[in-house]
Amino acid sequence: MSVSTFDLFKIGIGPSSSHTVGPMRAAERFVHRWLFDPGRLPEVVRIRAEVFGSLALTGRGHGTDTAVLLGLEGHRPNLIDPDIIPETLARIRSSKRINLMGQHAIAFDEKRDLALNKRQKLPYHTNGMRFTAFDGNDAVIATRDYYSVGGGFVVNADDAADDRIVPDQTPLPYPFKSGDE
Repeated sequence: MSVSTFDLFKIGIGPSSSHTVGPMRAAERFVHRWLFDPGRLPEVVRIRAEVFGSLALTGRGHGTDTAVLLGLEGHRPNLIDPDIIPETLARIRSSKRINLMGQHAIAFDEKRDLALNKRQKLPYHTNGMRFTAFDGNDAVIATRDYYSVGGGFVVNADDAADDRIVPDQTPLPYPFKSGDE
């Protein structure tokens, strides 16, 4: 198995990588993969982010709400300048607008559009998230579930449903099988 130091030790806002790094990555991944890349970002007039189970129960205290908002704006945990976080959150909350991928501003009312589902959980893990984008007719453009499975790692429902470990076949420059080697 090939695991880097950077896989073990994550750079990002805290206090918990499961509650901040994972949700920020999931939010950014959803907007980038399902809206920006296919060219559907201009169609989006509303986005709804939902967190479930453990993420919802400790969400505000552990910064999950902050992480989701920053991720929707296109920020990544290892690249964001921490000094811009307070002003970014203040702008989103006071204007009730969010700038998806830093390019497409839409209305965003945190009370309506960021749901903390404390008594519900998604099927595969207690740290579940669902992102849904809507067009001007309130039709769903895209929706996707993600799971923050620890250490900042994020999987989608397809990965979680596989419920299997796949051996890493990455060739290593200096292979080893034991500490002695």
